Amino acid sequence: MSTVRGATESFDYVIVGAGSAGCVLAHRLTASGRHRVLLIEAGGADRNVWIHIPLGYGKLFTNPKVNWLYSSEPEPELNNRRIIQPRGKVLGGSSSINGLLYIRGQAEDYDHWRQLGNAGWSFDDVLPYFRRAEHQQRGADAFHGVGGPLAVSDVSEPHPLCEAFLAAVEQAGLRRNDDFNGPAQEGAGYYQLTARNGRRWSTAVGYLRPARRRHNLAVVSNALTTRILFEGRRAVGVAYRQGDATRVARAEGEVIVAGGAFNSPQLLQLSGLGPAALLQSFGIEVIADMPGVGADLQDHLQVRMQYRCTEAITMNDVINSRRRQLAAGLRYILWRKGLLTIGAGYAGGFFRTDPSAATPDVQVHFIIYSADAVGAALHPFPGFIASVCLLRPESRGHVWIKSADPREPPAIQPRYLSAPSDRDVIARGMKLLRRIMGQKAIRRYIAEERAPGAHCTSEADLIAFARATGTTVFHPTSTCRMGSDVAAVVDARLRVHGIERLRVVDGSVMPTVVSGNTNAAVVMIAEKGADMILADAREMVS
Repeated sequence: MSTVRGATESFDYVIVGAGSAGCVLAHRLTASGRHRVLLIEAGGADRNVWIHIPLGYGKLFTNPKVNWLYSSEPEPELNNRRIIQPRGKVLGGSSSINGLLYIRGQAEDYDHWRQLGNAGWSFDDVLPYFRRAEHQQRGADAFHGVGGPLAVSDVSEPHPLCEAFLAAVEQAGLRRNDDFNGPAQEGAGYYQLTARNGRRWSTAVGYLRPARRRHNLAVVSNALTTRILFEGRRAVGVAYRQGDATRVARAEGEVIVAGGAFNSPQLLQLSGLGPAALLQSFGIEVIADMPGVGADLQDHLQVRMQYRCTEAITMNDVINSRRRQLAAGLRYILWRKGLLTIGAGYAGGFFRTDPSAATPDVQVHFIIYSADAVGAALHPFPGFIASVCLLRPESRGHVWIKSADPREPPAIQPRYLSAPSDRDVIARGMKLLRRIMGQKAIRRYIAEERAPGAHCTSEADLIAFARATGTTVFHPTSTCRMGSDVAAVVDARLRVHGIERLRVVDGSVMPTVVSGNTNAAVVMIAEKGADMILADAREMVS
């Protein structure tokens, strides 16, 4: 691996952000040995032990060494609460701190992208990239691949509460589904994780680790990219700060922005690409007036319903007992099984709240612990949670810079529940979840519904509970949206409209948020993006 020396160096490709997408790009663009690549990351190495233990994600919500610790602006429809917006600030990005769930989304999501005018992004187009990325524990088939850099595995073992939940789903007249990433998403089952042998398999582990052995990749960490450099409307490099030094890296080929749904639009705006009035208000020279940069923010809202359990079989009971903690740790060390191997959802499902809907519109995460808030201390009694997540929100927000200082976090405003249809779906989802939790199989484990509680009965009550407690499930997208309309930021080949040699390759380019956990889709986008970058480079040479 080469290193950057001196004030300025030149590369073929400069990638900003060593997160879920950036690590994939670094791996694929350096594979031939022909291209010199620089990967710049604002965070540091992924050495924290809790990154690599799946359950450790809960320890990372408030750790500034690996997490940007963003929060939204006050959300008008959520009682003006500020909603946490954790993002990875470490090699691997959010794939190093997320809940590990591997969900691609519905085939219809990608077909819709194509229907919006994005050629090459239908499900049939993107499936080969999902398969190429994947090393599926269950083996290869028409929907899954083996031998890819991203390990995908089953949970280490079943759990009696999860079994009861799955039985209750079937008692409620809904279906069982053992593969959410197979022919159909609808139904309930255990979640698969981006893990291998009980350890997290982030893109830093799967993609970047082998790539760092190559002489043509330079990785600079703890370095904040401050702006993209232009000659006219051509991107020629970036400026970044590392410690007290300011450096310049020139790109002979392309600059590739892979900072994610918050940092990518922030960097574009700081560099002169964005709404002209916004940029001018902070004294930033406007390279291109692009109102779509930072617009169309979409995210999945979740509402968590809490239950007191009748038996001491939950994670609460383990965490609140020193003896059980030691037993769980020993079991993990010896056999890589048990509670330390689970992610942000143990089991769950995808359901239609309206029979007329073509596909599921809510996702349920079934979690065998309970707490008053994400990242908070677990309750001192046995408890578990089932949450309802809004899969296809119509609410739209934005990400705007708040100053010309790249160190200042941007203003993040998702505008959760601002669309009336979102309020309707979340209320129907909570009613559906209550119907499931009322079935005989799971009812024996429920001492009480602690939240929202028996007093919350009407649709207005449910929506009020969603406003008071709803939070993100950490899937922001679409702030540098792909498309051909005037507000789109990138084209179907992820090139920034009107700007030469500049691409955005990350979750911010999604035309609409996918119906599920977004990390799998981000990896696919980077896999496909790398192929397009290399194909365009070959075309220029020929």
